[in-house]
Amino acid sequence: MMSALPETAPEPTPPHPAGKGQLLRNIVHFARLLRALGMDVTPTQILDLVAALEHMDLGAKQDVKAAARAILVGRREHLELFDEAFELFWRAHRHRFPRVDLGQLLRKRPAPQELLRMAEPPSKGKGQEPEPDPEPELDKIFTWSDTEVLRRKDFARMSEYELAQVKALMEEMRWDLDTRRSRRLERARAGAQLDLRRTFRRNTRYGGEPLELAWRQRKEKRRPIVALCDISGSMDRYSRVLLQFLYAITHSLGRVEAFVFGTRLTRITRQLRIRDIDQAVDAAASQVEDWAGGTRIGEAVRSFNRHWARRVLGQGAMVLIISDGWDRGDPELLGQEMDRLHRSCHRLIWLNPLLGSPGYEPLTRGIQAALPHVDEFLPVHNLVSLEQLAQVLRGDAPRRHGWRVRPRRTG
Repeated sequence: MMSALPETAPEPTPPHPAGKGQLLRNIVHFARLLRALGMDVTPTQILDLVAALEHMDLGAKQDVKAAARAILVGRREHLELFDEAFELFWRAHRHRFPRVDLGQLLRKRPAPQELLRMAEPPSKGKGQEPEPDPEPELDKIFTWSDTEVLRRKDFARMSEYELAQVKALMEEMRWDLDTRRSRRLERARAGAQLDLRRTFRRNTRYGGEPLELAWRQRKEKRRPIVALCDISGSMDRYSRVLLQFLYAITHSLGRVEAFVFGTRLTRITRQLRIRDIDQAVDAAASQVEDWAGGTRIGEAVRSFNRHWARRVLGQGAMVLIISDGWDRGDPELLGQEMDRLHRSCHRLIWLNPLLGSPGYEPLTRGIQAALPHVDEFLPVHNLVSLEQLAQVLRGDAPRRHGWRVRPRRTG
């Protein structure tokens, strides 16, 4: 005979000592940690993860990590960031360690040994039991000194975490340009040109006597920007950050034409107009066929002068060339094409990431051929150099770093 089944099945033991009451709270803590590291985590993703973990054993670390990774991570470049943040958070919660030093995690990517040390609980004396405090708290540290160090650190020596912070800071920067006087006229309280139509209309109330005069003046418009960025092998450490810089000025100023070059010239203006910065940079990078290859600056500038100069250099445009000057092409050709480009634009600014290095001298053949035709020669290796560039574009006072090659032109 079959044995009788028990009347009631035994209740399952809870999979985690925290229980369901603290599950949502712990996930919210973890989501705040990911947001602070630059990842986009929405409330909908948090609720989806809670619903998924209710059907899982919360003591199975790899299962919980796989579920959280599948739901919370939306970009490939965030995978490594998520893995290290999860390990840190998991160890802090398992050891009931109440504080996660997020400031240390943001300043640099910790080594595995540092992660272990950060997640270790504080030492206790003999006979002392740890105080029950299962809720990790985030210690988010943004001090002036940390931000100042980040502003002055070279892009090429930054970790992935620091580059993520730089991207956020770059999006917050506000750019403005020097203006020019256009041919169009606008109303003015006083000016050099009389607005006859408005003057006659105003004075009809006085029987045609010219008692009130109306004036016009020429409009002030911002100059357009044209940027040519070197993405060759020697610039590989800076290329992606500089593409993010081009994205920032494109969305701040509007009238920006962007090109990249190695052995050929590629226009990426349309790709950089995509609203999401990561998608825009990825689309621009996928458009380039000679990424991290050789460099032929003279041929790239000649291609721009022949095919694009008449289209984009109108209305007193300012041209930015971003390159370290290492060139495999003909320096004589580069000098000729730079001279032609300089005569076609209002100002020609060369941005060199190597100029920020102590003791740098422009000794390469490409730089020596280009410098006689450049208005400004400036560094572009950290956030401070970008802030100085913003001052130059606005027409402010001269900079502390960089060289003014020739006096500024007016008109």
